[in-house]
Formats: sequence, structure tokens, C-alpha cells
Amino acid sequence: MTANYHTHTRRCGHAQGEDREFVESAIKSGMKILGFSDHCPWVFDNGYVSGIRMTPAETEDYFRSLTDLKKEYSGDIKIYIGFEAEYIPQLVEAQDRLLADYPLDYMIMGQHFNDPEECGEYMGAPVYKESTLIKYVDRIIEGMESGRYRYVAHPDLIRFMGGDDIYQKHMTRLCEYLRRKDIPVEINLLGMSGGRHYPSDRFFSIAQKVGNKAIIGCDAHIPASLCDGEAVRAGRDFAGIYKLEIVETLAGLD
Repeated sequence: MTANYHTHTRRCGHAQGEDREFVESAIKSGMKILGFSDHCPWVFDNGYVSGIRMTPAETEDYFRSLTDLKKEYSGDIKIYIGFEAEYIPQLVEAQDRLLADYPLDYMIMGQHFNDPEECGEYMGAPVYKESTLIKYVDRIIEGMESGRYRYVAHPDLIRFMGGDDIYQKHMTRLCEYLRRKDIPVEINLLGMSGGRHYPSDRFFSIAQKVGNKAIIGCDAHIPASLCDGEAVRAGRDFAGIYKLEIVETLAGLD
């Protein structure tokens, strides 16, 4: 891989390794670009503390550490500082205030929840209602229209258990929107190697019909994921099965 834009840190509570180890692993693999996109903090009015993302108080350390590494390794690799985040309209304004003074390079959307997580349904668990699928697609489109995000991480995260005709209808709408906007769909390597339900043949057969482009995301939660050549080859083979053009780098970050 030339670039990976989907990299987590230990601050999210379910990743391991020091920031420097992720950078050195990416360099070892031959990458030219490494984007960090840990789970973005939300500011919850009721004091709720998430167990799957960094807290607002950790934001300063995140940017300080990665800014230092960006400078230290500038001759070896290009480092970008980003976040992976849901699009949850009622929380966006507070998130923007939190991040306003930090040198944020980009964000990717990972729509794990349609609503604040303390009261929201996790999209990776079995979902039975068509209304939830509709809201998932609507939230992604609305979020991408906001201009906040560069692409959709694991767009096939939602584990819809309903009829295939319903899934085809709404996910075709999502894929067609992303194709019109020239936004790639992510082939998620963590999902591919981690026993998850994605990357989903059900979703990517739609992407093939629609003609979407794809981007490979390591979704690295340990440094070794960034130099896993076997996983990268599997991702490229997967794209080949569905005849998807691979986007190697994101334009316009500098």
C-alpha cells in the first residue's frame, strides 16, 4: 500500500501500541502516507463517557504526539492527523468547538451509530427494521454532503437481517450517491481478517453494479496491521473479484 488513512491509537480503548510503533510499522511496510484516524471524541451533555473512543481530555495529547511524530519522521513518511467519526447532527456543533483550535487534516466517516451511543443502536449488531437501514443511509449521505468527511469507512458495517430486496434498494441508493460524488467505498482489512461480517459480498455486489471505486483501509488497531502484506493482497484480490478500481491516495489533503 502507498497510503493508509484508517489508523487507530490506544486512546480509543480497544487498540494497542504506541503512536511511534504505528509510524515505524508503516515505514517498514513501504508506505509513503500514514493517516491517523482514531475514534473522534464526542462531547456528551449528560456526562456519558464512551468506552470505544478517546475522551475530549485526550485530544490535546493526540495532536501533540502526532504533530511531533509528523516532524520527526518527515523525511521518511507523510503523516496526516485525522479522526473517524459518525455523523450525528445534534452533537456536531459541540465536536466542532472541541476541535476548532487543532490542526485537523481530515476525517473519515464510520457510522457505528445513527444516534448518540448511550441511547443508540450499534449498526454492527443485527438490525431488523427497514427504518434503521434508511436512517443509516440518510445519515451517511447527509454527513458526506456536509463536507466533513473524505470517505466512508466500512460502509457495509450495518448488519441488516431483513429482506434482500430492501437491502438492495437502500444500499443501491447509497452506492449511487457515492459514485456520483466520486467518493470511494472502503474495503476494510480488519473486517476481512477479524472474523467480522464485512467486507460484505452483499454490499460489494451492489458496488460492482453501480461502478464504485474502492479504497483499502487497514483499520489498524495494532502496529503490525500496517505491514501485513497478506491482508493487503487479500484486499486487492477482493477488489478484483468485484472489478473495483482502487484509489491509492486521497487528493487535496495538503
